[in-house]
Amino acid sequence: MASKLKLFNTLTLKKQEFKPIDSSEIGMYACGPTVYHFAHIGNLRSYIFEDVLRRTLMFNGYKVKHVMNITDVGHLTSDADEGEDKMLKGAKREGKTVWEVAKFYTDAFLSDSRKLNILLPTVISKATEHIEEQIEMIKKLEKNGFTYFAGGNVYFDTSKLDDYGKLARLDLSKETRSRVGRDKNKKSESDFVLWFTKSKFQDQEMKWESPWGVGYPGWHIECSAMASKYLGEQFDIHCGGIDHIPVHHTNEIAQSESAFGKKPWVNYWLHNEFIVLAHNKKMSKSSGNFLTLGSLEKEGFDAMDFRYFCMQANYRSHLMFSKEALDGARVSRKKLYEKVIDLSKGLHSDGVSENYDLIEDYKEKFLKFINDDMNTPRCLALMWDMLKDDVLSKHEKHRLLLYFDQIFGFNLGSVKKVEVPKEIELLAKKRLEARKARDWAKSDEIRDKIRSLGWEIGDTREGYEIKKI
Repeated sequence: MASKLKLFNTLTLKKQEFKPIDSSEIGMYACGPTVYHFAHIGNLRSYIFEDVLRRTLMFNGYKVKHVMNITDVGHLTSDADEGEDKMLKGAKREGKTVWEVAKFYTDAFLSDSRKLNILLPTVISKATEHIEEQIEMIKKLEKNGFTYFAGGNVYFDTSKLDDYGKLARLDLSKETRSRVGRDKNKKSESDFVLWFTKSKFQDQEMKWESPWGVGYPGWHIECSAMASKYLGEQFDIHCGGIDHIPVHHTNEIAQSESAFGKKPWVNYWLHNEFIVLAHNKKMSKSSGNFLTLGSLEKEGFDAMDFRYFCMQANYRSHLMFSKEALDGARVSRKKLYEKVIDLSKGLHSDGVSENYDLIEDYKEKFLKFINDDMNTPRCLALMWDMLKDDVLSKHEKHRLLLYFDQIFGFNLGSVKKVEVPKEIELLAKKRLEARKARDWAKSDEIRDKIRSLGWEIGDTREGYEIKKI
């Protein structure tokens, strides 16, 4: 009997059997990056989780329409209509226009996604390219009686909803928000801006005409407007990090269900936990304690090392990061690649499967584990158990690895042994000698030479690792 897909729904706080609105196509929306800086590895964990979710749906035979936004306007650092405008902050930091900053970091994010073998969304929608849709949705909310105009800005009136905050189970009788930077125009602390015409940032570059005056949208409205444009007024899955639950996703639900009627806007809400550093510190750009994929690559790690690292924990668990833990993931990933290369040898002479029942048993177990709220740690353990199974032939193990990789996304079908030229190996050894002698200038010079020849060298616990650029 086939295993049924069960997902943990933040809305109900239960693991539920997934039942789509329309089995011919699943609608899935994921909150994308705010493109004012590089995505840090905590952000990237979210996109890997969403990639595994999409792969799991496809693994179960569903066609998926995956929509992701790019926030390139209107996102304040507190996510609650307070703090600095992130795009403006990035522009000032780098001496560029906000448009230049948005393009650069959008391209950087997509590059990271490709390195991590994340399936690109079906639709990537930029907030700045959907201003008309956001204005139309605000007009609909205005017509339905859920807005008020104060101090030059349009606000959503949360008092008009009996179930505001249901996703986060907010207790609005308790004032939980900081008084620092409080907006005096709000009737209630939980109200939020839909459209700014009186921004506190006088040098705001991104502005558009609207029925309420020249200005720009609040952050929350973009996701509701774009999701409904591409997925309809009701769809299956919305996901993101747990930090989106109390404000952003709560406000998305409020404005969407107020615009489209009281029916549930989204049936399943899925959220991933944080990557945490030493002493349980959350990784964040505002605090400055964050790592990027590029910074890990400079230390010799491969993007697939980080992907493997993320697979070792369930998406709803905290993932404690350290270089030692990532190094352990790298050792496992390299061992897996070496195994793939070994299994690839002589496949044609070993191509007949004689263990059909055993192969099907492994497939059924894998499906059971991944369908149990995407239990990737158990899937990884099953993979290694399978590779140790002496009953299976090389051909059978190779086929099962490719089957499992539909979920893992390690690109196992493309793994090949790379022959490093003797010239590069010699330079790498000389660089290692320079590092041992603490001759950093010479070490950097040799590294640059290796790079100019089309190779990348990274330092590992054992010495070094060479990759083709």
